[in-house]
Order: sequence, then structure tokens, then C-alpha cells
Amino acid sequence: MSLPVTLAVLGAALLHAGWNALVKASADKRLDTVAVSAGAGLIALAVAPWLPAPAPASWPWLAGSAAVHILYFLFLAGAYRHGELSYVYPVMRGGGPMIVALMGAVAFNEILSLEEISGVALICAGILGFASGSHDRRATWFAVANAVVIAAYTLVDGQGARASGAPVSYTLWFFIANGIVITAVGLAQRGREVPAYLRRHWGRGAVGGACSLAAYGIALWAMTRAPIALVAVLRETSVIFAAAIGALLLKERFTRRRLFATGAVMLGLAALRL
Repeated sequence: MSLPVTLAVLGAALLHAGWNALVKASADKRLDTVAVSAGAGLIALAVAPWLPAPAPASWPWLAGSAAVHILYFLFLAGAYRHGELSYVYPVMRGGGPMIVALMGAVAFNEILSLEEISGVALICAGILGFASGSHDRRATWFAVANAVVIAAYTLVDGQGARASGAPVSYTLWFFIANGIVITAVGLAQRGREVPAYLRRHWGRGAVGGACSLAAYGIALWAMTRAPIALVAVLRETSVIFAAAIGALLLKERFTRRRLFATGAVMLGLAALRL
């Protein structure tokens, strides 16, 4: 993976950790995920008409991704409802890249080198090493389920972005579809609470939506220039940013264990750059 792509994905990791911290800090996690999805969808809707549409070959991938992301946001809200950011986020993000690496090799013939496999394993181990803090069994189940979901939509969207011929347009249309679907699910579950919440917290939705859109757009662009598994695992270094945000802003602990975990992630990054 080239240095510009690596730096871009690390920037996306920071943005991703930022909007997750925004959701965790909210009073109503479920409605805040709706606000973020709606915000991203509206931003995408304003930009998409000015760009060429993604190729028709990518549309089935786009539809599949929108469906899988319903589960992602539902599990995300459930995990944050029952556990701390510093526990839930590493569990969700740490398992996905290994699944992506295995399924990418089987389904799409993306075979990683020994150095790359070592880097992926070190980073995943380091990410999982961050998991600590108060939680209950429900938080663990939600987080593990979401790790599988994350692996699924990463593979789907990686292939969709490649088939689209226009990863930026693919990203925008995905967020339009996702915003519609997640808002509809929110309305079905919470009714009039949704528009009332959006009116009160439109700023959170706009900021979180912009971060979410930019973070995922950068990742999909990178997947057209590097193996999906490598982009996926590099993106999950966002756990370091999430832990720092949790410690500085949410008053969560940054322990010695997390320092060692950070070291493992850094060794993994070094292996990927060999």
C-alpha cells in the first residue's frame, strides 16, 4: 500500500472514531444514529446529482450494502447502550479485518503475503487488546455481531466501489439509500420522536454525517487502489483514536494494557509497510 493511501486511510480512521464518540456521548444512541445517517444522506443528496452515476454493475452491491447497514446501525446503538466506547468499539472493529482477509481470499482471490498477514494479525490483536471498561453480556453480543456485519459490508462495498468505476459517486448514492432506510426504520420504531429529535439536534446530525460520509468515502476510494483486507485493517486503527477520545473527553481510562495494545498496532503497521 502506498504512503498517500496509507495516510488517507489513517485520516479516515480519525474521522470514524470522531463520529462514533459523538453517538456514544448522546443521550439517545438510537436516535443519534438516525440523525447521523440522515445528515450524511442529505449531504450526499446535495452533491450526487453533480457527478456521474456509478456503473449499473455496482447497483446490486449498493442495494446489498444498504440492507446490511441496517443491521450495523441497530447493533451499534445496542452495543453503545450497554457498554463503554472503550470496550465496545475495539470488539466491533478488531474482529472484522481477519474475517475480511479470510473471505477476501476465498471469494475474491485476494491473497495476502506473509508480511501482510502478520501485520493484519498484529493490528487485530492490538485492537482487541484495547477492550476494557464496564459492560455486560449484551454489549459483548452486540459488538461481536457487529464485527461480522462490518466484515460483510466491507467486502460488499469494496467490490461495489470497484465495479462502479466511480467510487465517490458510489459512496454518495450509498449514503442516500442508507439515510432513507435508517430514517424509515427509526420512524417505524420511534414515530414522532424522530423528527422532534432531528430538529433539536440537527447540528450533531450534520457534523456526524459529514464525518461518517468522508471516512467511508476515503476507505472505499482506497479499496480501489489496495487489497480490501489491508484497507479494512488499517481503517480499524481508529480504535486508538477512539480510546484517546474516550480518555480525554468521556473520562474513560487509558490503562497500561492499552499502551501495550498500541504497541502491537504500531508493529502491525510497520509490517504492512515492509
